[in-house]
Amino acid sequence: MRIILGIEYNGSHYSGWQAQAHARSVQQELELALSKIAHHPVKVWCAGRTDSGVHALEQVVHFDTDAARPLEAWLLGGNSQLPADVRILWARPASGGFHARYSAIARFYRYVISNRPVKSALLHQQTTWCYAPLDADRMHEAAQFLIGEHDFSSFRAQSCESKSPNRLMYFIEVHRNGDQVVMDISANAFLHHMVRNIAGVLMEIGTGKQPLDWTRFLLEVKDRKLAARTAPPEGLYLGGVYYPDEFGLVKNPIFSKLPSNAKRFD
Repeated sequence: MRIILGIEYNGSHYSGWQAQAHARSVQQELELALSKIAHHPVKVWCAGRTDSGVHALEQVVHFDTDAARPLEAWLLGGNSQLPADVRILWARPASGGFHARYSAIARFYRYVISNRPVKSALLHQQTTWCYAPLDADRMHEAAQFLIGEHDFSSFRAQSCESKSPNRLMYFIEVHRNGDQVVMDISANAFLHHMVRNIAGVLMEIGTGKQPLDWTRFLLEVKDRKLAARTAPPEGLYLGGVYYPDEFGLVKNPIFSKLPSNAKRFD
């Protein structure tokens, strides 16, 4: 039987999602917890790996098991075995050959910036701090140059192993909420550090250090060395994953902004 889970986590004290031999990971904690409920070793597959210090509002994973358990056992029992900074939000049976990664049509990320003179004592591991005033409207306008299918070479990590730098950006929205500036971004797939590199560029534009059309210029030159520094991981969240209707998963309302012809990245 294949089970699908929605996972929320604070990545502050983890080396990232992926299990590693000599570092603590979210995947490792989840597999240990589920293995105790299943009474056999459990391996999970995720919709998208997150880096060290990055969080998730709703990561999606699946695993296969021969253990006959009610869904509540995976949810409640799994949470009873997990550390307080990792939680299973929901559990569903899979159908139709579902795969957490390969069945996904789009992913949504959120980047949160604490924009005030003093760094937050309460949210210093959940937001990125920028003391210089940011113009969120200017950032939003600059971000619109990135909508559509482009070569995002200027926004990928030098260590990125993707065969192609091309991605289809569905939407980017930047808005201010009190002393926080929030960027919501969705694409058919993302390159390594792509969201954080876009955030770094928009922050330079938001402070007035770079012109409004710098995003367009960077798309054209396709040179990572000419762009901004990679923004810190603390403000980044995997917000949600969009799957075809056939799998019967509840969709985050933000995915109503996707075009009707959105399809999986190959």
